Amino acid sequence: MKKDIHPEYHTIKVALTDGTTFETRSTWGKKGEIMRLDIDPSSHPAWTGVHRLMDAGGQLSKFNSKFSNFGLKK
Repeated sequence: MKKDIHPEYHTIKVALTDGTTFETRSTWGKKGEIMRLDIDPSSHPAWTGVHRLMDAGGQLSKFNSKFSNFGLKK
């Protein structure tokens, strides 16, 4: 392995969205820094199974109004 080409590997703390923290080793940041996560296994739908539809800029409402009459005839 070449010398002096790899970043420093040190201990950091990771703070999850629910407030819990754990210590791990990483090349991110500096020694002792805290990495605060916005998305983690306790909040992300892929792990929790709870999906929410978020309407960003009216895209969902625009889709619903465009295709509201598209469906089976009664």
